Amino acid sequence: MNIFLTHAAQLLTLRGTGSPRRGRNMSDLGIIADGAVLIGDKEIVAVGTTDELAKHELARSRNIEEIDCCNKVVLPGFVDAHTHPAFTAPRLIDFEKRIGGANYEEIAKAGGGIRASLRGVRDASREELVVHILRAFDEMASYGTTTVEAKSGYGLSFDAEIKSLQAIADAARQWPGTVVSTLLGAHVVAPEYRDNADEYVRIVCEEMIPVAGGLNSAGQASRDQRKLADFVDVFCERGAFTMEQSLRILRAAVEHGLGVRAHVCQLTPARLASLLELYPASFDHMDFVTDDDLPALAKSDTVVTLLPAANYFLGLQSFPPARKLIDAGVAVAIATDYNPGTAPTPSMPFVLSASCTHMKMSPAEAITAATFNGACALRLQSRKGSLEPGKDADLAVFDANDYRELAYWFGVNRCAGTIVEGKPLATSS
Repeated sequence: MNIFLTHAAQLLTLRGTGSPRRGRNMSDLGIIADGAVLIGDKEIVAVGTTDELAKHELARSRNIEEIDCCNKVVLPGFVDAHTHPAFTAPRLIDFEKRIGGANYEEIAKAGGGIRASLRGVRDASREELVVHILRAFDEMASYGTTTVEAKSGYGLSFDAEIKSLQAIADAARQWPGTVVSTLLGAHVVAPEYRDNADEYVRIVCEEMIPVAGGLNSAGQASRDQRKLADFVDVFCERGAFTMEQSLRILRAAVEHGLGVRAHVCQLTPARLASLLELYPASFDHMDFVTDDDLPALAKSDTVVTLLPAANYFLGLQSFPPARKLIDAGVAVAIATDYNPGTAPTPSMPFVLSASCTHMKMSPAEAITAATFNGACALRLQSRKGSLEPGKDADLAVFDANDYRELAYWFGVNRCAGTIVEGKPLATSS
C-alpha cells in the first residue's frame, strides 16, 4: 500500500545518526512543520514538507492513499524495549496488600508475587498464553507502539519458559508490528531450587539457552528448530542472581549466538565493568547506578533503559536518575516494563509523562528515549526509531499541535492512528 501523510503540524523525524543519542543530541527531534511522509509498500520513501513531497512521482500516482494529518503530530512508532507480556492474570493480591503496607515477603506469604504468575503460566496452554500476549500487543499499538521487546520469565522451568517463548513467537506472527523475543529464565530462582540456586543456573545455561538459540532438546542443530529468542536477560540483584551467576548465564548466551541484556541496579548498586565486557544491548532499571560506572557507560553503546512506571506503581519516592545519566553522556531509553506485578500499563505516552514529571527529562529527550534510543536498545536502529527513506514505515499520529503535548496529557489516549510497516491500524475519525 502506498500512503501519503500530509500537513502534519509537526513531523518528528529524529533523523541524522546511526548511534544512540546522548546529551544535547537527545533534544534534536528533527522537526518539520507542515510535514509529510511518503510510504511505498512497507518502507518510507521520502520525508519533507507537504509542498516538497507533493511534487514526488509517487505522490502523484493513482495508487496512493492520502491521510490528512492537519493539527496532528507525527513521529516514529514507539519502541517499547522492555516488557513482560507472557502472563495470564493480574496480581491483585500484590496490589491490595502493597497498598496496605505489606512488604514482598508478606505478599508472597499471602499467595502473591512472581510465584502467583508462575502457577498461571505453568498451568496455561500455549494457546491461552498467545491470547494474553496478543491482547497486550494490540493494546500497546493503540497507544502508538509499533515495536516491542517481549520477555518470558514467569514459568521458571524448562518447559514453561520454552512454552512462553513459543507463545511470544505465535503472537508475533499474528501481530503486524515487530517483536523482539528475550529469554528471561533467570528472572528469579525457581521455587524448586530455592536451596540449590546453582543447579537452576545450570538448567538455564545448559537447557534453556541452547533451545532458545535454535538447538533441539538433544543439543543438536535442526532445520525444524527455529531460534526462539534474540536476547537473554538476567535479573542481577539481591534475592535473584549474583553477579557471578549472572555472568555465567550471559556468557552461555553469547556462546549460543544470542544477544544479552540485564536487569541490574534496580534495588542495590552493582559494579558493571564485568557485564560491559559482554557488550550488552541494554542495562535496565538502573535506579542505583554508581557514579564510578558513568564514564564507561558513556563510552559504550550499551543503552540504559529506564522504567519509571514501575516506580510509580510501587509508590516509590525515588525514580531512576535520568538527569544524572543524560548529563554524563549515557544513552538513555525508556520503556513501559509492562508486567502483572509492578507495571501493568501498555501506554508509552504515560511513560513519557512519568519521565518528564518524575525523572525531569524534557519532552524532547523522552520522545528520543521512547523511539530512536529504544530501537538502539534492541539493536534495530537501522530499521526503526526515526523517519528516514529506506526505514520501516512505522509511525504514530497524535491529536496534538505540539510534541510537548504527548507528555503533557496523561490518563487519556491521544493517539489518533498507528501505521505499522505501511499499514494503518487505526485512523482518526
